[in-house]
Amino acid sequence: MDRRQRKTREAIFGAFTELLSKKDFNQITVGEIIEKADVGRATFYSHFETKDFLLKDFCEELFCHLFDAENHSDNNHRHIFDCNSSDSVFLHLFKHLKKNDNNILALLSSQNNDLFLRYFKSNLEFLVENHINIFQSEKYKDVPFSYLKNHIISTFVETVKWWISNGMKESPEEITDYFFMVLK
Repeated sequence: MDRRQRKTREAIFGAFTELLSKKDFNQITVGEIIEKADVGRATFYSHFETKDFLLKDFCEELFCHLFDAENHSDNNHRHIFDCNSSDSVFLHLFKHLKKNDNNILALLSSQNNDLFLRYFKSNLEFLVENHINIFQSEKYKDVPFSYLKNHIISTFVETVKWWISNGMKESPEEITDYFFMVLK
């Protein structure tokens, strides 16, 4: 993707984020997105087939950042997020939440949070599968893998929700420790 295409995409994502923080996804129109992003209708449709595809791509951009780091494909990955982190993937994610990159806190706590939590959970599944060894212990030896994975994902999501609703007073390191403590 060239620089111009990337800037257009970022403008559309920015407009979409702003609208999502104020309105329900189903109430947002493509017309509102293109007006706020200051792009033409044909430009929007050259990037996204529909508003649903925009949502899907937006969530993939939010979460693929972690997968790129996870897959070691590029230590200086650049999507919506911009960082160079060697932290554990869970601490890495908590740090982005604390920085409130791309107004993600508003998205996770907005009326659209079910949409984002669904994508969030599906992406967490990948992370948990790749880091299951962190959680495996003798006490979980008789627990089916799918149950353990679901439990870890649910615990992480609920930890994030609790942390946000309580004002994120704990540092990312502290909340990561809490997350691991309840699972060990």
